[in-house]
Amino acid sequence: MTEAARFYERETEGLGADFLDDVQRAIDRLRDNPRLGLTITTELRRSLLSRFPFSVIYAVEPEGLLIVAVAHQRRRPGYWRGRATP
Repeated sequence: MTEAARFYERETEGLGADFLDDVQRAIDRLRDNPRLGLTITTELRRSLLSRFPFSVIYAVEPEGLLIVAVAHQRRRPGYWRGRATP
């Protein structure tokens, strides 16, 4: 997520902040409605960002959401699969 924000900021001033805002809006939506994202495994779900080609990969846990990755939709698909999951 940080790398993507830096990339966008290098491309256009303010675009990195716009990217981070889009990520935060997606997370806020998911906090309000955790089942909103599409199921991708038995434990994980995916929700697309509104403006950028990224997805929030997350698990719904009793304590809240566990964000596993903010992943580009086409680059390095599934790179996050090796991360610890619930």
